[in-house]
Amino acid sequence: MNAIVNSNQPSPTDLPVIVHFILQGKGGVGKSFAAALLAQYQKDAGRAQGLVDTDPVNSTFYGYTALGAERIELMEEGTLNERRFDQVIERILEEDQSFVIDNGAASFIPLSSYLLENDVIQLLLDSGRRVMIHTVVTGGQAMMDTLNGFNTLASQLPEGAELIVWLNEFFGPIEADGKQFEEMKVYKQYKDKVKGLIRIHRQTSATFGTDVQLMLENKLTFDEVATSGQFGLMAQQRLKTVRKQIWSQLELIL
Repeated sequence: MNAIVNSNQPSPTDLPVIVHFILQGKGGVGKSFAAALLAQYQKDAGRAQGLVDTDPVNSTFYGYTALGAERIELMEEGTLNERRFDQVIERILEEDQSFVIDNGAASFIPLSSYLLENDVIQLLLDSGRRVMIHTVVTGGQAMMDTLNGFNTLASQLPEGAELIVWLNEFFGPIEADGKQFEEMKVYKQYKDKVKGLIRIHRQTSATFGTDVQLMLENKLTFDEVATSGQFGLMAQQRLKTVRKQIWSQLELIL
């Protein structure tokens, strides 16, 4: 299934850079995986980019060594050190390249508040950048928590920012009372704010599922799979299929 792009939204303009913020208040739902996918896609597209991991607890994005993300410690004694994030924003404004900023669950509330209170998104928009806020909604036990995170972001999203929802089916189908995400009340309420949906399909088979799990556990990029020695030819082919599925969706949005 390809990404769903909201036809009510205006077509994206060809701005010089895109600033991606990965935000979700629930941990362990695939935020860093989404960040890694974004970084790989933009690299394949030839887009210059800066990669930043601000997760104060689990620096998973930074762990993808092939991507070369920079880790920045934003939290100090349980609170956000705004001066450090000032430096990140100023760097974004100074450099003519896209950015992917992965944020952890522990700093979700203080960072979201910082963005709002300092009108950061409008500042970035005024500088000619596109701003994309990415959030993850997952199936399984964390579904309600991630839906609440989506609700929080969508309700506070400043006009001009583009909200991207990653539907991560890794832990199970995203369904409640027989309704898919697109049929849920919370999505319908904020549908006009959603730029697009990207679905990470659940890989239930012993082949696809095992291949994806091994890639995630070792924090490997798709390019590294071919040279790691851990994947046979058929496993490599299956991961190429996964890559193609996600890339085709990102193409419609970025």
